[in-house]
Amino acid sequence: MNRPLLTHILFLCCAIVIASCSSKEFDEYYARPDDLEEPIYQQLEARGNFTVLTQLIEKANYKDILGKAGYWTMIAPNDEAFERFFQEQGIANVSAIDSVLANKIVRYALIYNAFRTERLSDYQSNTGWEEDNAFRRRTAYYDGFEVKTVDGNEIVVAGSNRNNAPDGDPYIPGDNNNKYLTYFVDEYMTANGLGAFDYNYFFPGQSYTGFNVLGSSMVNADIVAENGIIHEVDEVSLPLINLDQKLETSSEYSLFRSILEDNLVNYVFDQDATTTYQNFTRNTDQVYIKVYDPALSFSPNNENYLKEADNDGQSDAYTMFVPENSVLQSFIDEVLLKNYASLDLLPKYVFEDFVNAHMVQNAVWPSLVEAYSNALEEDIRIDLSTEVNEAQVLSNGFFYGTNKVQESNLFFSVYTSAYLDPEFTLATRLYNDGSGYREIISNINSRYTLFLPSDDVLRDLGYDYNINREEWVYTNPATGNTVAGTIARSRLLRVLYNGIIPTPNDELNDLSGSGIIRSGDFDLPGEYIKWENNTVFAAGNEVLGNRVNIIGFEDQRNGRTYYIDNLLEFSEEAPGLDIMRLAEEPDSEYSNFYNYLENSLLYDPAAGSITGVELGTSYTFVVPNNAAIEQAVRDGVLPGDSTTGIPDFNPSNGGQQDQVADFIRYHILATRTASDDGLISGQIETLRRDGIGEKTYIGLITGPGELSFVDSAGRIADYIPSASNNLADRSLIHLVDNYLLYTE
Repeated sequence: MNRPLLTHILFLCCAIVIASCSSKEFDEYYARPDDLEEPIYQQLEARGNFTVLTQLIEKANYKDILGKAGYWTMIAPNDEAFERFFQEQGIANVSAIDSVLANKIVRYALIYNAFRTERLSDYQSNTGWEEDNAFRRRTAYYDGFEVKTVDGNEIVVAGSNRNNAPDGDPYIPGDNNNKYLTYFVDEYMTANGLGAFDYNYFFPGQSYTGFNVLGSSMVNADIVAENGIIHEVDEVSLPLINLDQKLETSSEYSLFRSILEDNLVNYVFDQDATTTYQNFTRNTDQVYIKVYDPALSFSPNNENYLKEADNDGQSDAYTMFVPENSVLQSFIDEVLLKNYASLDLLPKYVFEDFVNAHMVQNAVWPSLVEAYSNALEEDIRIDLSTEVNEAQVLSNGFFYGTNKVQESNLFFSVYTSAYLDPEFTLATRLYNDGSGYREIISNINSRYTLFLPSDDVLRDLGYDYNINREEWVYTNPATGNTVAGTIARSRLLRVLYNGIIPTPNDELNDLSGSGIIRSGDFDLPGEYIKWENNTVFAAGNEVLGNRVNIIGFEDQRNGRTYYIDNLLEFSEEAPGLDIMRLAEEPDSEYSNFYNYLENSLLYDPAAGSITGVELGTSYTFVVPNNAAIEQAVRDGVLPGDSTTGIPDFNPSNGGQQDQVADFIRYHILATRTASDDGLISGQIETLRRDGIGEKTYIGLITGPGELSFVDSAGRIADYIPSASNNLADRSLIHLVDNYLLYTE
């Protein structure tokens, strides 16, 4: 044998020996540990009481998946559970179950990731575990694509897997919209103030054990397998339907569903879904996503909850309160169609609001119902003890079938008078456009009087909305000048705010006498208006020489709506002109004060403007009567004859001119409008500044029928009721019996 050949043979022999040794060491190192538990399938098979389940696993083609490595939690019904299931479903035995049903049972019993009992109550947030904040887990089951008849045509449909936010996408490719499984464990229930009552509300025929999976009880928990955890239960769970599917399959709620389907659902073609479907089925059909209106709190067919975090469906779910057909029909007839001939004539926003009133973006537990608000931020007005016909845990939330409609503020308040009447669309548009007015007047817990102009009244007086340009327009009826956009909207906002009056004691239910009252909300005061002999008027009406007549009224749960033939106009003239007119009346008690004002350094007689007083800002003018002005002259506070009290209205001395200006400034209260209604009290800033430029203040004492002003020296000036409460631009002008004196 030649030497090279021998060398080669020896090398091969050595290599074989080395490889043999390495393979043995490799196998030993990576071999399955002797003490490692068997995988889920083998565990179930070996225990002997899961014979039906293992056969279904095989039919569902999950034997290989569950018989190897992985990371699952299996909620495993035992054979006794299947015996009862077969009886309930009319199934002879396991051989009668096809692969479709087998898939549903097996995949819905499979939870992604392995969870022992103590972890099931914890939420897997993006930042880590949140203890005792979870009661649901995502399963391996999802519905996928379905053929449905829509408008008489058969189409392939997939459900939204996101809520249809205005700036979002209702369908994300690759997300199968997996269904969730709900369980009830002591750790979560106790930590969240829940108990057996909450469980039995949904499962009245079952016993709460402290570890229930839907209607089943835990038999044997935390069975460890190589590829996960097994929890043995005594009942078989079929995949739960979602809220959308519940409405589709329950005829007793068909009227509610028709409101949704006819007005708030679209079927939108989706290329990604179509590609997935065609690749999977080899069919050429296009796929449409069932998309709910983005104004709704959530999409009832979305299994994913909010998806603000990947697993947020573990910690919360949706809730819908759905009225049965008979009570909903009564509501439609008596409320929604009070001023409309048919539902198809209602604006879309009415349907959005109505459905949102019955939606809660949380899982509403029965014992804690008072802690939740609906999508309109209202409390739940359904009595769960007497007004719920059925309650179900569904795959994406809780369902309550009710014998009552949620009595939303929007449908039972003074706001409703405009909202559900086609003659008042302009006012409704402004109430709804973010002005905050809707929230004020629809507050069912506070009483209001609403003065409501129709579209015809608004258009006759120059207001309209340009739909094409999406902007408000105002044309001055007297001059023909037109403004649009923000300026026009601001004018109308102010006019309509004059017609919103808090009346906790129904103060305006009788307008036959006379009086004054402040408009706007308590938290955001408006201007004062007056009533007399069944007419009402604001400062602008006095300037224009007209009044507002009542042409009808309607009582709602939180007050009264008056229908009016004119607008409560605001004044566009300077308050100095109002003081001038008061001074020009015969034997006027305002004349001495005005004469000082007219000749002062502060006043522009032509415009009626006072330096420091801005149009559109709230003020209170405190005007001493003639006798009080004369006393100020005698006291040397104002220029004139200190012996006789005869005023010098036009002093030439610069110091005296400053003295008059400071006197006037101290009698003008800035930023607040005070009346004798008790709504404002305390220290109020004046227009006067002291020697170093600091603000000065007047004290205010007020109550029903009482109004007094206290100066820095403690002197009191009481208002004279018969000559006070005079309207001006966002202001009131009062006559008082004393002058106010500022002292350092």
